[in-house]
Amino acid sequence: MKDFRYLSGVSTLKLDDASCVGCGMCEIVCPHRVMTVENHKAKVVDHDGCMECGACATNCPSNAIAVTPGVGCAAAIISTWLKGKEASSCSGVKCC
Repeated sequence: MKDFRYLSGVSTLKLDDASCVGCGMCEIVCPHRVMTVENHKAKVVDHDGCMECGACATNCPSNAIAVTPGVGCAAAIISTWLKGKEASSCSGVKCC
């Protein structure tokens, strides 16, 4: 999804290479194909394409992925529209 962008350089997506077991779940569940698996390890191939939905972190069996839903998270965006910035949050929401 190279043409689909939110804001450059703001995604909180983090990958701990040492903890990754190379299962490929992150690649399977990512709606924007931000992750791939090469040489039995996950790799972030499109950091700015991450919408911070948390699907990769939620489905990672080794907790090698961390992301704080925010900038691109649909729940946060909708909540901001409806309730205002102070009341919006999607922490803990398991989107996608």
